[in-house]
Amino acid sequence: MTKAKTLETKTIEAEALKLLQQLTNNSDSVFRPDQLESILALVRDRKRVLLVQRTGWGKSAVYFIATRLLRERGFGPTLLVSPLLALMRNQIEAAKRVGVLAVSINSTNRDEWRELEEQINEDRVDVLLISPERLANQRFRKKMLPIVGRRSGMLVIDEAHCISDWGHDFRPDYRRLVRVLELLPAGVPVLCCTATANDRVVDDVKAQLGADFVSMRGPLARRGLRLHVLKKPSQEERLMWLATVIGELPGTGIIYCLTVADTERVAAWLESRGVNAVHYSGSSGNEDREIIEQELLSNEVKVVVATSALGMGFDKPDLAFVIHYQSPGSPVAYYQQVGRAGRALAESWGILLRGSEDTDIQDYFIDSAFPPADLAEQVVRLMEHRAVSMSNRELFKEVNVRQGQLSGLLKILEIEGAVERDGSRWLRTLSPWEFDHQRVASVTALRRTEQQQMLDYIDSDQCRMQLLRAYLDDHDSEPCGICDNCTGENLDRLFDSASVQQAVDFLRKSERIIEPRKKFPDYGNIPDEYRLEEGRALSRWGDGGWGQLVRTDKQHDGKFSDQLVDAACNLIRDRWQPDPTPEWVTYVPSLRHPELVSDFASRLAPSLGLDCMDVLIKVRHTQPQKTMQNSQQQYDNVRGAFKIRNDRLSGNKTNSELPTGAVLLVDDMVDSRWTLTVVGSLLRQAGSGPVFPFALADTAGRSGR
Repeated sequence: MTKAKTLETKTIEAEALKLLQQLTNNSDSVFRPDQLESILALVRDRKRVLLVQRTGWGKSAVYFIATRLLRERGFGPTLLVSPLLALMRNQIEAAKRVGVLAVSINSTNRDEWRELEEQINEDRVDVLLISPERLANQRFRKKMLPIVGRRSGMLVIDEAHCISDWGHDFRPDYRRLVRVLELLPAGVPVLCCTATANDRVVDDVKAQLGADFVSMRGPLARRGLRLHVLKKPSQEERLMWLATVIGELPGTGIIYCLTVADTERVAAWLESRGVNAVHYSGSSGNEDREIIEQELLSNEVKVVVATSALGMGFDKPDLAFVIHYQSPGSPVAYYQQVGRAGRALAESWGILLRGSEDTDIQDYFIDSAFPPADLAEQVVRLMEHRAVSMSNRELFKEVNVRQGQLSGLLKILEIEGAVERDGSRWLRTLSPWEFDHQRVASVTALRRTEQQQMLDYIDSDQCRMQLLRAYLDDHDSEPCGICDNCTGENLDRLFDSASVQQAVDFLRKSERIIEPRKKFPDYGNIPDEYRLEEGRALSRWGDGGWGQLVRTDKQHDGKFSDQLVDAACNLIRDRWQPDPTPEWVTYVPSLRHPELVSDFASRLAPSLGLDCMDVLIKVRHTQPQKTMQNSQQQYDNVRGAFKIRNDRLSGNKTNSELPTGAVLLVDDMVDSRWTLTVVGSLLRQAGSGPVFPFALADTAGRSGR
């Protein structure tokens, strides 16, 4: 090393250490292994660096200190690609501590875009944070990206494992980063960071970004994190365990659930038991999420019950525990989430509760991870045949696909060059394209292997941290000495039947609201006078309340039990209390199972003191609504399938007109709501009063994070 190089190195090291102590607000802070080496590689050598380091290691310190040093040397701003708004908010606050001005252009601050763009053009911004999805925005790609790309002093790709579909959280928009790399001037340093990448993912990230990287990989052990597993198949057992143990755990924490519905249910249960709990998911409003994050950071809540939306990069060093209400689908995902706990604590807890529904939910996520080959090929062929641009609405009429699935499919096809945007419409490009069957099959097989690894982790008597590290290709490890397998400690609790019944009763009161549809999928609003009223579903299909009994009765017994009749009556009469009160009952007829719902409705009506009137007929067969993937297909499936009977019966009496009073419309399942909407509109047009829909179970999909 030359004398000048040595002097430069010493200068950078001194400046970097000062900034680290400023960032940590601790004059005794020193760099961890690989932190200073990474900063030197970026600032002095202007290389491309791939950091694979454990959660809480300090990857953000590397890129904020490197940014400050580069800016002081006259280089342009850092472009930081980050996957989550929660992560962006954490990073903007952290950047201030080292005198770095970080701003974000995202979907929640549209009113600030013009001002932020001016600041960027005037070179007053040190770090621009964007989500990978921002790269899909045509205006940003055309107006801002070329400017930022040409002037960028460094590119940072946070949570870089998202680039690889071998990773546990692949995001197609990360593939657009190849275009960003093409815009960078020669010699611009690039930093890729992740805590959850095994060897396969690391190799794929390097291949996707197409350049040589200096890899810096450290040990993934989390000292002081006490890992435990408890097998608790039923939801009522897990709820009782949570209500009992949460109060015994110090500090604040996160409970992770696989579905949005479970975050709501678990948080409501804990609240009912005196625990200060809130729920958090991708379905929460942006403002609500930000408030909840701040409440957790400031220890104003005991626990946040969350989906994986509160995951990557959320930084609360004193988080005391992470509990999983259900098992994630892979060890990598589990490590990423449980690693939120105890970054700055001597001791913290990571507790996994194994439930009976885990595998079904994981199967759903695995099966829906990639668009089916025939669906992708159908969309491409359709665009080729039309030879004109098509809107999403036009595609929905032709293709049986969910809205979210179509958006994801078009995004992948765009990235692969098969289609391109034309404003809000889509065109087939001239590029050749074919579905990559082999890669999809390989990734799906890997997901199944990872699913089995989680089962092995749960059943193992090996050190849990050692096993997790091995799954992430971090093999040089010793037993942690503090997990349940190392110590023999057991956190289980035994509950008497009366205590468990309290949780059962709670679950059985977790009814679902049936929101009335207000618009037809293909034209205009549903007139107010023909709309349904707000309704109720007694349960969620197959859940820990009444849903399991509904499924058993329908699939095995072929008749709904008197217990469900009583439960429905109690809900309608005591908790729901529709207003105006229904004066009669009718039901949705079926050609496939003609007696199932009619029998239930005929027993429910007298328990409510009402007549059950057989006023509807089904005039053609339809497909199960759960097989119809979007509103257009669902509506077309049932439109014209029902009619009002000519001979309307009430007991043994023949009526010439429909009763004008409010009516309770009964069905066994509600999925798309279009069956109830179409039948309810028929009843209103025939002269009935307000129509209140009721179903035994809501079968809407489990997805949603």
